[in-house]
Parts: sequence; structure tokens; C-alpha cells
Amino acid sequence: MLQEIDFDFAAIDKLSLSKIPFVFFIDFLKEKMILLTESELKNSNIKIEFPNIQSASKEVINNKKFNLSFNAESLESYQKGFDLVQENLKKGNSYLVNYTRKTPIEINYTLEEVFAHSKAKYKACIPNKFVFFSPETFIEIKDNQIVTHPMKGTIDADIPNAKELLKANIKEKAEHYTVVDLLRNDLSMVANDVKVDEFQRIDYIQTQQKNLFAMSSEISGTLKPKFQYKIGSILNLLLPAGSILGAPKKKTLEIILEAENYDRSFYSGVSGFFDGENLDSCVMIRFIEKDGDKFVFKSGGGITHQSQLLDEYEEMKNKIYAPIY
Repeated sequence: MLQEIDFDFAAIDKLSLSKIPFVFFIDFLKEKMILLTESELKNSNIKIEFPNIQSASKEVINNKKFNLSFNAESLESYQKGFDLVQENLKKGNSYLVNYTRKTPIEINYTLEEVFAHSKAKYKACIPNKFVFFSPETFIEIKDNQIVTHPMKGTIDADIPNAKELLKANIKEKAEHYTVVDLLRNDLSMVANDVKVDEFQRIDYIQTQQKNLFAMSSEISGTLKPKFQYKIGSILNLLLPAGSILGAPKKKTLEIILEAENYDRSFYSGVSGFFDGENLDSCVMIRFIEKDGDKFVFKSGGGITHQSQLLDEYEEMKNKIYAPIY
């Protein structure tokens, strides 16, 4: 039976130092995790499809057209947390806060069917718990090189000159600069020669409801000798992921917990696969969770002092989608 256990970076280190392949799911607050060796994964009901691992059949299991509908919380309800975030930004307690919400949704697919039909770089399904279909890489480690790809900033792809508008938007630009700087500093804890290899790359994300452009950058470094094959120790230092938290991390986390007033659980945590030599991992965003006999979608975005209430409210809603088309 699948079990959530307390987060234990030493247990992850033990596997990676022994070069035993494994899969992990770590929650946002770095309190709980699901950890399975590759052989345990094969005997579980977990479905996962990453660039370097696939544990599920691709067969189509639902021929119905996918439908997703939702009634987002009111603007007034959203604004309560938004105003608290803005108050802290004005006081200088933070300069970027990733504010998220939980939205009840109705879908005509099961979690397993959403997994089977969705198209994403990273996707996984824990039956009766959650499914995610994430476009965002967290960290990759190969030949002692560590790379991260923070994603911050989105826009409706159907807007004329959307790419140019996204890159030029003062708020989105400031948000992206902040996350890149934060992740560069984070990587410096575990790597030498950290540098930004690619800045403000624009990726296209297709969905049934609305197509989006998302802005990413690439940062890399060479692992310090004391962290080689210590995947758990690396994750322990880098989590929570900066792109879905904000900066500075400690105070921003306090602000998030007060403003959101709900349990993110595994949403915006990280998942990854270590193949015995290399690691590939992602941030668990674009996330549907089972809540009793219903479903909720968790989404949000980065808030800076330049953020406009209506824009952020719309972005939170725009991210409620499944890449099924």
C-alpha cells in the first residue's frame, strides 16, 4: 500500500549514494514525501511519465471530449489574501510572493484519465490523490552539472504580439529577474561556477481552453564535491522551490501561509526520478487534487508591488486548465 512518510533527506541520500534508481514526490512544506525505488514503482499503481521514465501505458481510456468547468472564488475573496501580500511587500517584508488559490472544478474524467490524455513534459498520477501535468523543470543533474529552469510569467498566447508584450511587461520582468536571482543564489549553495545560460526564453503551452506563453530561464553550475550523489542533501537545501515561493524565502513562506489559509500539500512541491546516475525533476504545478468525492485545481502566480489585482486574479483563473486537446 502506498504511504506518505515524513521527509527524510538522509533516506534519499542513501539511495542516490548507492546509485539505486528511485522516484520521489515531496510536498510544498518539505514535511511529507512519497519515495519508491524503481522496482517498487513497477509494483505500485502510480503512473508517471517524465522525459527519462515512463511507468504507464499510453492507451486511450476515455473517448469522450474532455470538459472542465469551474466557479472561481469571488474577486473580493481573492483580494483578502492579495491585500495582505501587498501590505507585506510595501513594508519590505518580501519583494516577491507566489500567491495561490484552491478552486473547485468539475471534470468528466478520472484522475487516471486526465493523466492518460494530457500532454506535458512531466506528468504523474497518484490514484485517488492527485494528478499533475507540469511544464516546469526544477533541477537536472548530469555528469556533476546541475541545471535549473525557473518559469515565471505567463500571457494569453492569442493576444497580438503576446511574446513581445510578455518580455516587455515591467511587472513580469521584475518578477522573472527576482526568481532568476533567487535560483542563482540557491544553486550557489550546492554548486560552483553558477551562471545564467539562457534568459527569458518563451515557451508555448497548448490547452483546450486557452493557449499560453510562459517565460523561463536556464541557470547552471558544477556540483560541489561534497554534494555529488547526495540528492537528498541538495533537495533539503533548495526546497521549497523558489519559483513557487518567492523571496526572501523564510519570511515569504510566513506571508504565504497567512494569505492563502489552505493546505497546498503536494501542490508546488517537487517530483523527480534518479536513474542511478542522473536526476531529472519538476515543480508539481498544473495540479488537480481529489477532495472527498470532488476535485479542486490549485493555481496562482507571483505578486510584486507592481501587481494589479484584476490581472493577478485573471492569471490565477487562466492557469486552471488541462493540456488535453
